Amino acid sequence: AIQDYSHAIAIRPNMAEAHANLASAYKDSGHVEAAIKSYRQALAIRPDFPEATCNLLHTLQCVCDWDDRKRMFIEVDGILRKQIKTSVIPSVQPFHAIAYPLDPILALEISRKYAAHCSVIASRFSLPAFNHPLPLKIKSTGGNKRLKIGYVSSDFGNHPLSHLMGSVFGMHNRQNMEVFCYALSPNDGTEWRLRTQSEAEHFKDVSAMTSDTIARLINEDQIQILINLNGYTKGARNEIFAMQPAPIQVSYMGFPGTTGADYIQYLVTDEFVSPLKYSHIYSEKLVHVPHCYFVNDYKQKNLDVLDPNCRPKRSAYGLPEDKFIFGCFNQLYKMDPEIFTTWCNILKRVPNSALWLLRFPAAGEMRLRAYAAAQGVKPDQIIFTDVATKNEHIRRCSLADLCLDTPLCNAHTTGTDVLWAGLPMVTLPLEKMATRVAGSLCLATGVGEEMIVNSMQEYEDRAVYLALNPGKLQDLTNRLKQSRLSCPLFDTSRWVTPQFHILNQLKFIFNICIVNTHSQLFQFG
Repeated sequence: AIQDYSHAIAIRPNMAEAHANLASAYKDSGHVEAAIKSYRQALAIRPDFPEATCNLLHTLQCVCDWDDRKRMFIEVDGILRKQIKTSVIPSVQPFHAIAYPLDPILALEISRKYAAHCSVIASRFSLPAFNHPLPLKIKSTGGNKRLKIGYVSSDFGNHPLSHLMGSVFGMHNRQNMEVFCYALSPNDGTEWRLRTQSEAEHFKDVSAMTSDTIARLINEDQIQILINLNGYTKGARNEIFAMQPAPIQVSYMGFPGTTGADYIQYLVTDEFVSPLKYSHIYSEKLVHVPHCYFVNDYKQKNLDVLDPNCRPKRSAYGLPEDKFIFGCFNQLYKMDPEIFTTWCNILKRVPNSALWLLRFPAAGEMRLRAYAAAQGVKPDQIIFTDVATKNEHIRRCSLADLCLDTPLCNAHTTGTDVLWAGLPMVTLPLEKMATRVAGSLCLATGVGEEMIVNSMQEYEDRAVYLALNPGKLQDLTNRLKQSRLSCPLFDTSRWVTPQFHILNQLKFIFNICIVNTHSQLFQFG
């Protein structure tokens, strides 16, 4: 693609679309600086080019280039509000919108537009409406039928979703439930894929099938509750859900926000992440599971992290032995000037401290170092290391003293990583779902109240207090470590066991909501 678009530009240098497409090809292949240059060239040729403007903003956000950030977000906000009123698909994708400082209602409208587009794609297959299985008494209510649950995902493989949910598909009680996994991606040959294939009762690789064929298969399997594990993430085929092959369709885990889809009736979440006072920013009805909705598999797959003999040394990663180390292991796109300025303030207030970040991507390092220097932070107070393999990453998290979360878009999998490593964090929940996940993770450890703050100033003060009071921090760390094998956050079997009751309730609720369409919250203890 890079070669072809470059050739097109050589033939027609003033073709803005070719420059923008070249930029996207550069971006997708990791050549970020070249992508930025090409997007800017496209906009120089055609200033009124919404896709190039929005894609440039996202590229700059990924590498923490914040020089023109405020003006660009104002421009993009205006573009989106115009597009929402027309038939145009918004130039900002829903997955990008969750990490932007956008009005939550605007983010909902973006999702609605993309959901409607999926319905248009679905309509092109010209399928007649599906007949759904009739409500049947299942075993828990005196019947003899099992509840049929389908999971649809492109991430059955080496992906954070499978790292987190690996045991879930096989842990369901087969006396009461029959689980089907529909894989939208081909076999990647990894242990994660092989494990799900072997442990799920039914595993179907549908990656080579058309979307309408997949929808027919799901309907023929008589699935009663169909769970979308992608949302608006890479590899999703949401048009399958738009065809409505199952009577109850649910969004879960993959996308931390609202789908905006009228064909997705429920979002499985929890009371902290999606409190009832914010139900207006979701199109789905909210199902509150106990404790934390964000399931993980660490007790089954990462027990070695709890072995003190497996703890690596700071010297192995170039980390100073004598400094207090704050750590943030999130991708750099989750950062913004406000939180990074706060981190710089923390570093200046805590003597002999450093901030440990990841080259995630590497192109962001020089910009963050420059930003920190401009804030008066010494060069040796900012430490970057490369991204590590999953198991190594979790183990080395414990080398930090305190994790600092990103409020605009929280640590999700990364937050689970650090807590399993026994590393406390400081997090500031806001309004949207993606800004509240880390707080829920913390609370589910049983010691989370001390990690959650209510303002940016309190965030700064809490981090400084814990760093300057080693006894308080050590006490919190010890209690977190002691809770790992008993707290709800890491108890996968506890999470799966009540699922039968929750999913069964969903079936019951589906019939109730035909009458009571205004009900927004269902909570199970």
